[in-house]
Amino acid sequence: MENRKFEERKEQEIVYSRSLKAGKRIYYLDVRKARNEDLYLCITESKRRQAGEDEQPSFEKHKLFLYKEDFARFTEGLQDVIDYVKQQLGEIEERPEWTPEREQQTAAETAAEQQEEPKKKGIFGLFK
Repeated sequence: MENRKFEERKEQEIVYSRSLKAGKRIYYLDVRKARNEDLYLCITESKRRQAGEDEQPSFEKHKLFLYKEDFARFTEGLQDVIDYVKQQLGEIEERPEWTPEREQQTAAETAAEQQEEPKKKGIFGLFK
C-alpha cells in the first residue's frame, strides 16, 4: 500500500521542455503527460536566492499548471496585458543575461551611486 501512494505522488512524465533565462530567474515550460494520457503545461519559475559565503545558492520555485482547455483564453489574456504594457511604456528592452560577475558589477555601481547621493536633512534623512 505504501508503494501505491508513492507511485501516485510521483511527478508526471515530461514529454517536451524548454527553459528561458531571465536575470536571476529561469522559467521552465514543461509539457507533461497526465495519467489519462492528456497533456498539460507546467510553468515553473525558479529564482536564485542569495546564500551566505559558506552556503550553496538555493532556488525558490513556483509552479503554475495550465490545462489545454484554458490555452486560448490564457494566450489571449497574456497578449492583451503585454500589448497594454507596450502601449504604456513603448518598446521594452531585453534583460541582459545574468552572470555572477554582472551581479557583482551592479552591486558595486549601486554602492557607488549611494555614496554620491547628498545626505538628506530632517526626519527623512534618518530612514536612509
